Amino acid sequence: MAAEASPPLGPPPSCLSFQRPGIYEDEEGRTWVTVASRIKPSLRVLDMGAPGSRRDASVTVHMWQMPMHPQTPRFAIHLPVTGLPLKWDLCPGRRYRATDSRLWQIVDHRQIDSREQLILTLWLRGQE
Repeated sequence: MAAEASPPLGPPPSCLSFQRPGIYEDEEGRTWVTVASRIKPSLRVLDMGAPGSRRDASVTVHMWQMPMHPQTPRFAIHLPVTGLPLKWDLCPGRRYRATDSRLWQIVDHRQIDSREQLILTLWLRGQE
C-alpha cells in the first residue's frame, strides 16, 4: 500500500491573530491551535534565581493548523496559555514580530500527516 503524499507546504502564515486562549487565526481564516508550550529552564529554576538561569531561557510554542468548530472539545493536552502575544506578524529571516515587538524564531514549519505544524521560540536573553 503506497503512502499518501502530503500536499505541498507553502510559506508560513503572514499573521496569526488571537481568537481565544490558545487559538489563533491566520490571514486565510484558518485556525491554529496551541497544543504545547514549554519554558526552559523551568519557572521554578528561574524563580530560584539560579546563576545563569536566564542566560539561555526560552519559550517554545507548538501550533497545529486544524479546523475548529464551536462544539469541538478542547484537547486533553491543551493547557491555559498565558503570556502569548495577541498577534504575530511574519518578518524576513524566518521570524515573527509579536505585538510586544519581541521576535519569535520559526524553529519548524512542516506537514505531519494531514496536519500543518508551526513551532516558534522566543529567546529571553537579557530579559531580567
